[in-house]
Amino acid sequence: MDSQGSMIRGATSPTTSARPGTANSTKRKRSGIDFESSPGTGGEADDDGLERHTPRQPGVKRACNECRQQKLKCDVQQDPFHACGRCTRLKLACKIDHHFKRVGKRSKHAEMERTIETYKAELQRAQSQGYVLEHDELQSPIANNGVYSTNTQSYMGSDEAVSSLLTLKQGGGSYGLRPQIVRELEGVGLTEEAINHLFNEFWNCYHPYLPFLNPAQSPDQYYQQHPLLFWVIIVVAARRYTADPSLLTALSAPLSRLLWSTIGEVPSTHYVVKALCLLCTWPLPTSTTSTDPSHILGGVMMKAATGIGLHRPNHTQDFSRVSVDLNKEQLHDRVTTWAVCNIVAQNLGTGYGQPASTLYDWTLAVRPGENGPFTLSAELEARLQIERFCDKVSKEMYSNSTDPRGIAGDELRATLTRVYRREYSELYAAIMSQGDLSPIVKLYLTAAGLHLRLSAFFDSSTTQGYMDDLMGLWRAANAFLEVVFDLETSSFDMDGRSPLRYATNYILQMIIAACFTLLKHLSSFSLAK
Repeated sequence: MDSQGSMIRGATSPTTSARPGTANSTKRKRSGIDFESSPGTGGEADDDGLERHTPRQPGVKRACNECRQQKLKCDVQQDPFHACGRCTRLKLACKIDHHFKRVGKRSKHAEMERTIETYKAELQRAQSQGYVLEHDELQSPIANNGVYSTNTQSYMGSDEAVSSLLTLKQGGGSYGLRPQIVRELEGVGLTEEAINHLFNEFWNCYHPYLPFLNPAQSPDQYYQQHPLLFWVIIVVAARRYTADPSLLTALSAPLSRLLWSTIGEVPSTHYVVKALCLLCTWPLPTSTTSTDPSHILGGVMMKAATGIGLHRPNHTQDFSRVSVDLNKEQLHDRVTTWAVCNIVAQNLGTGYGQPASTLYDWTLAVRPGENGPFTLSAELEARLQIERFCDKVSKEMYSNSTDPRGIAGDELRATLTRVYRREYSELYAAIMSQGDLSPIVKLYLTAAGLHLRLSAFFDSSTTQGYMDDLMGLWRAANAFLEVVFDLETSSFDMDGRSPLRYATNYILQMIIAACFTLLKHLSSFSLAK
């Protein structure tokens, strides 16, 4: 020890020692950096005031890794080992590693930034695939095949909120994510998958009964046109939606409120008229017919259509305060919507036994050989001809101003029946000669024949041709039900679903009328003879 101390004192002679602030002093301080944070390694002053250093004694304790990283004094005890006060207070892992090297803050921050960027990229990729963040503090929604019911206003907030909600497990690829709700109506949310499924259901099963919308348009395009049109399509498709049978019930009240609030907004658009056409064709479920607003909505539909000039598509500017310049496609869309309005309004009048608010004007006139925006598809043109015939029968048979019931007299009704029977035969032959029409057109055609023959129930037994009229009604009811049964045994797709499951309210009303006709005949005296 003395020889070692002499060597150290000799190395610090006045001729070789450096004053504070010189390079040698700096070098000496750097050489002692491993000792300045350890107890017992400080220097001592000699009699001349010069600093002298004593060697580190064997077994002297070093600072722990955590304190060395922060350049702090440490009171760790190595043998026996006792954690230092700082690690104990901060609940850190106190240990001594002789090969430990401090990590610079800059490099550590750079590594953290790279990790954050990686997580952000993974988050954006997950969100682009239709996922949204979920947090334990949020009320978990009840999911059913992409349909979510919740009271939260939104699941997406600012970037800070998104970052705070994300839970990532390092290396495991596990995220706190769930399918994203893209459309919501009063707490009933739908994922993109559920929306696409419902729209496909509508195009495949319901659209053939009223083919006037464009299947090539996406659900987002229909929502941009008007939210009411989008949600009406969803509700119509939910009538037989096996993936979630409760969806129709959940959406009925919110859609009804959206409907009446939209109707109160004046002026309207022809997209709202389209929504009313669908809703009058497939009305919301109700317990009794007395609470069914379909006939009222039919009147609103026609008034809204004429209010925005759908019946005068070439003069739409006269019904608008802004400049309107329609191209050929837009003009055809309005003509088609106007034709469907009359078809739906006539179905409402025939099915409910009320006067129809139809208007078969020049816009809907048949112009053979013309090919332009006023030309309807073969399917809609045939449907329009059928409803024109039903309108003529209703007005002549059931609009007698001299009768308290509005029924035409027996003799007049018998004459009109013979006239319209011949006209119906010609209409039937003309429509059935077109081989490219769907079986649904024949369903509506035979329903029109039943509508014509139902007037026989108002005949008295003394009316001339009374028995012939009853037998004609019997044949009309059987002809209609045969088409119904043929449609029941056919299928729309490979799933074997019957088209009749998705029939319109009018067809169901005519089925009831046909069944009532058969029941009435079976219990009458005419078949007993």
